[in-house]
Amino acid sequence: MKIFKWLLVLWAIFLLSSQACAEEHLKLQKVKNNIYAIVGELGNRTADNLGNNASFGFIITADGVVLVDSGGTYKGAEKIDSLIKSVTDKPVVTVINTGGQDHRWLGNGYFKQRGAHIIASKAAVTDQHARFQNQMFMLGNLVGTKALAGTDAVYADEKFAGKKVFTLGGVRFELMHVGPAHTPGDILVWLPKERVVFAGDVVYVDRMLGVLEHSDSRHWLAAYESMAALKPDFVVPGHGPATSLSRARADTYDYLVFLRNNVRAFIDAGRDVTQISEIDQSRFKRLKNYDTLKGRNAQQVIQAMEWE
Repeated sequence: MKIFKWLLVLWAIFLLSSQACAEEHLKLQKVKNNIYAIVGELGNRTADNLGNNASFGFIITADGVVLVDSGGTYKGAEKIDSLIKSVTDKPVVTVINTGGQDHRWLGNGYFKQRGAHIIASKAAVTDQHARFQNQMFMLGNLVGTKALAGTDAVYADEKFAGKKVFTLGGVRFELMHVGPAHTPGDILVWLPKERVVFAGDVVYVDRMLGVLEHSDSRHWLAAYESMAALKPDFVVPGHGPATSLSRARADTYDYLVFLRNNVRAFIDAGRDVTQISEIDQSRFKRLKNYDTLKGRNAQQVIQAMEWE
């Protein structure tokens, strides 16, 4: 009997340590009363982080929890839900997808099964449809089939264009489609009374942003300016911790302006695209993934600017 009890204790310790290990890849950050950021790793998607290499967030209202972005996989969504449950017993009733990137929406299925209503911009859902197969292929290579189990395409119940406003549990939410930026469907989630904005992939902090083939670096500047015009007290970025507007500007807007100005000078000087890596971006070397992304960013921007 004593051996059996010890086995139960050891099994409980194993389960708790396994959960702690899995969730150490997500950090809970309190922004304001009832408003939280969930900060994921700044590196790539892995089996350990379950595709949650991004920042998410949630707002606790009198009528339930509103989650901003559902995670990169079904299992990743489960870890996000576990963190939410560590601070409230209220269920997630609404999920907002801030864009079409995998970690913004591929956890939708988990929350949909539990009764959540999902909202996204029309442009984001179009982007999700277009890139779903490629995203699943990428995730299969990066996180593996075991971590990807249960993940499927579950699209928004409600799509909007331009702007959507709703109130839940006494909290006013203003959703604004400001993309294309990092992705075509990027939106802002603005809480005017609390003066907190969830900026999705419009803002990167502590990590170099990625200009991809579906990004629009010129309009990204306008998207950021729309966010800055709100004059938020706190910005919850798509990558990195919740921060001030000045820090968001330094790590996102200033980099985009720098990159586009230098690429424009490069083009005006009649230089060849094969020399694009000679642009000195070391001013932003402090940002995570600098060595991996700087060259690709410059390539994508010059390809776009040659047609602007």
